[in-house]
Amino acid sequence: MTAIRGARERARADVTAAIKEEARRQLADQGAAKLSLRSVARELGMVSSALYRYYPSRDELLTALIVDAYDAIGAAAEDALAATRADDEPVARWTAVCRAARAWALAHPHEYALIYGSPVPGYSAPQATVAPAARAALVLIAIVRDAHAAGALRVPEGAELPEEVRADMTTLAGIIGVELPAPALAALVAAWAQLFGLISFELFGQFEGGVEARDEFFAYTAATLGRHVGLG
Repeated sequence: MTAIRGARERARADVTAAIKEEARRQLADQGAAKLSLRSVARELGMVSSALYRYYPSRDELLTALIVDAYDAIGAAAEDALAATRADDEPVARWTAVCRAARAWALAHPHEYALIYGSPVPGYSAPQATVAPAARAALVLIAIVRDAHAAGALRVPEGAELPEEVRADMTTLAGIIGVELPAPALAALVAAWAQLFGLISFELFGQFEGGVEARDEFFAYTAATLGRHVGLG
């Protein structure tokens, strides 16, 4: 019975992988808004009722693709951090992780667009996407946390944080379980948004005719964001 069950699980995994692969191909060809289970089933030579046993709705298939994409970019960030040394300059570790996120996005533009592009009409992301979505951000937070613990974090100076923003940062620190000065955490959130804005500008063509030295510009800007957070 164990052998039979194992064969069934492998067969199900193979079919699931084939469904996702075809769905990704259709994302590239038509965009997420036009993804349909019937179309995926037709291209795979399946009847729709058979595919529904794997994904009962388009939204469940989209969620699976979104989770996979978040996990993939998160894994790329984690691997990049693991390849650095704890005694490396914090801004160098930060830049390495940022470059890994960019490299993944450039290699998987349609999956990147699915998670950081325009919302899919009629789709609302469920709670299951929250933890995968946080993976890459948690890597950058770990770099800042380590620098703070080592006394190497320079808390950003400047205008006093509005009380509302300070309250938000206090709440966020509790959610993610990290002890960082509110100004540093606020700068980190802003840098996170700017990082993916930078990647999106490159991926979606906003740099055409203006920024040609893309690798060098990205490395410079990523390091600048790290220093703004307080990494020196």
